[in-house]
Amino acid sequence: MKNALIATNFDLPRQEGVYKGKVRDVYNLADEYMVMVVSDRISAFDVVLPEGIPYKGQVLNQIAAKFLDATEDIVPNWKIATPDPMVTFGRYCEPYMVEMVIRGYLTGHAWREYKAGKRELCGVPLPEGMIENQKFPEPIITPTTKALEGHDEDISREDIIKQGLVSEEEYTKLENYTRALFRRGTEMAAEKGLILVDTKYEFGKSRGQIFLIDEIHTPDSSRYFYLEGYEERQANGEKQKQLSKEFVRQWLIDNGFQGKEGQKVPVMDEQFVNSVSDRYIELFENITGETFEKAEIEDVTKRVENNILTFLDIYFKR
Repeated sequence: MKNALIATNFDLPRQEGVYKGKVRDVYNLADEYMVMVVSDRISAFDVVLPEGIPYKGQVLNQIAAKFLDATEDIVPNWKIATPDPMVTFGRYCEPYMVEMVIRGYLTGHAWREYKAGKRELCGVPLPEGMIENQKFPEPIITPTTKALEGHDEDISREDIIKQGLVSEEEYTKLENYTRALFRRGTEMAAEKGLILVDTKYEFGKSRGQIFLIDEIHTPDSSRYFYLEGYEERQANGEKQKQLSKEFVRQWLIDNGFQGKEGQKVPVMDEQFVNSVSDRYIELFENITGETFEKAEIEDVTKRVENNILTFLDIYFKR
């Protein structure tokens, strides 16, 4: 736990400011470039939990980099380089204030809403008679607002356009990109014996062009099931074997925490923290088909800072 990267406070060349998100520290360089440090912080129910997860940031950053490279033929993305296993350097984009959530299966938040009796999510009607983890006839897009603080909220396509968050023309493009990215992610997951269950994409604009930004197809933004045994588990009414952050949410629920007022985060002991770290590494190896190579974390903050400064020195002298 002590070797997790919880926070950064760097002073980088051309730095205009820094945004500290739930998991990422994003440094703005002259409103032209961004340095995104993917920390080992972990959040659930829009709350940052008290303990960091060793190697989590590396897992997220390296999976995102792989999928950004694998989808750049669908939509251009913000990534330029990865100067450290936990860092991505890329172009500065003005983000759209919505997150494009796409779901292929009825699970997680959608299932909790469905179980409570709702038959519409973000303006999308849901079929009657579905069971948990059942595949939708077609993937559905259920956007959320992008909250700078507090909780993201479900929102419909109609309300996004009505409130002027995104123009109708551009929102249609975001929907098309979302479906195409999900198809590619689904195909890549299937090649590794996994099901891409649901995920979210974020987009931004730079000089009038739409870019895919932030992360893509990571266990923080996505949910995966194992393909083998999926049908049998569904037929038997069993829980699906999955690789995602849902097991953390479930652990919190089982221990009386859902991010509601007055609730206290349960103690995350070293054994639990290490088990979460192992699960993140497991997903990396399953989704990429590669062996995870642990970066040096004896002084992880210094390593990350040195790698960023060395890279920027070379990049800005070109």
